[in-house]
Amino acid sequence: METAKINNILSEVNGLVSHLIKLPETKIWTDYDKEADVLYISFNRPQKATDSEMLDNGVLLRYKDKDLVGITILNASKR
Repeated sequence: METAKINNILSEVNGLVSHLIKLPETKIWTDYDKEADVLYISFNRPQKATDSEMLDNGVLLRYKDKDLVGITILNASKR
């Protein structure tokens, strides 16, 4: 991979670090579906949720029982 591309990626990641370390969970799994433009964030190994809540801003909160286990962000590239 070319150096400029690597530096760009590192710059983007550095912009996320201060936000990620503030999350209550220490392990995070992500998956981005480019075709659907949906970002999936899981706070436990990806698992089936037992309940969910759609917020007005296009964010879906996923719960297993009462624990927040993931967030699904629709139209992720437009945020």
